[in-house]
Amino acid sequence: MNASINNAQLATNTREDPRWLAVLSRDIRVDGSFYYSVQTTGVYCRPSCASRHARPEHVRFHATCADAEQAGFRPCLRCKPNQPTLAEHYANKVTTACRLIESAEVTPKLAELADQVGISSYHFHRIFKTITGVTPKQYANAQRNKRVQEQLARQATVTEAIFDAGYNANSRFYEQADAVLGMTPSAYRAGGANTEIRFAIGDCSLGNILVAQSERGVCAILLGDDVSQLANDLQQRFPKANLISGESAFDQLVATVIRFVETPRLGLNLPLDIRGTAFQQRVWQILRDIPVGTTASYSDIAHRLGEPKAVRAVAKACAANNLAIAIPCHRVVRIDGGLAGYRWGVERKRELLARELAPTL
Repeated sequence: MNASINNAQLATNTREDPRWLAVLSRDIRVDGSFYYSVQTTGVYCRPSCASRHARPEHVRFHATCADAEQAGFRPCLRCKPNQPTLAEHYANKVTTACRLIESAEVTPKLAELADQVGISSYHFHRIFKTITGVTPKQYANAQRNKRVQEQLARQATVTEAIFDAGYNANSRFYEQADAVLGMTPSAYRAGGANTEIRFAIGDCSLGNILVAQSERGVCAILLGDDVSQLANDLQQRFPKANLISGESAFDQLVATVIRFVETPRLGLNLPLDIRGTAFQQRVWQILRDIPVGTTASYSDIAHRLGEPKAVRAVAKACAANNLAIAIPCHRVVRIDGGLAGYRWGVERKRELLARELAPTL
């Protein structure tokens, strides 16, 4: 009887652990962030292992391969958790392709990139998206968009900036200008002049919270203890925009965001206005793919980008995030699992992770 009760409790503990959902879905995106072992077989696996799922009472979780092996488990012969992941294996090839895209005056075709790194077009497209989180075309578009933003600040006319960035026609750029810049090119060059951004500052259990929204969606979620500092932060991001506050209709949006802060498992189903460099957007997309209740190290994210040495750049991208919680940079930790710096304070980071790990009532 005692054994049955103990097994039931062990099964419950496993099912309530957010990592179990990643195992059940064989989520390749969290490979390397943890491992799991099966007591009845004596092996440990990566989350994406294709082997038949074990009974939850027989499963244990481990932070590293070394932890699993120290506990007496051997690596699975099917998923080979102690060997490089798919992302690690192809990291150099994807990095080479990224450099080719960034340095090309005309966006290379998929077949050209695949040929340069020695992989078939189909296989290259698949591993590029697995590692970076975007397709080669999306990455190339992001690079071109970054260049046009830089050129708009340098060139005498908008037309010169558009052509110097690699667009072969004004019309092609203007079709997507709002998505690239969040406003018209002329307004972007003027620092956001004549654009409207509505915002409000409220209170939540983590302190003060500022929520701002452009025509495209929520463009800022900022946390802090100083109301005036939060407002100044928004003003610095859009120095010439028309900032509008105090609208009662905006209160509902703020309440929605606060509910998400208090109960992150509910999710935030709101349009977002995400703006940043191509590299930042790649990092932020990977952050949004980290499951609720789990974490990834800066090194993990750098490997998924195909740039294993870009750990510091990843940390800077996390620090540049203006959408707290919505882009969950609080789920990024040091390689030893410790809580690294957080733009809005380490204690807030600790509390957010604790809320995500708490069982849903």
